[in-house]
Amino acid sequence: MATPKKTPGRPTGTGAVVFRDTLYTSRMLILAEGRQLLVTQGQVSVKADDHRALDYLNSHPDLQAQE
Repeated sequence: MATPKKTPGRPTGTGAVVFRDTLYTSRMLILAEGRQLLVTQGQVSVKADDHRALDYLNSHPDLQAQE
């Protein structure tokens, strides 16, 4: 049986998804609906089921999903 391929930043389990900020160690990211995500110590994390935040973080050029 084939193992499903993982998409970075989209885990199949529950928990949090962590992104590394490649440009800043501290900053505030603001989503389209006005919600704020804080980058601290070069990382930002969101719940695995927060699809709006995941879409934003995955499309951001300065952020890399951590495995």
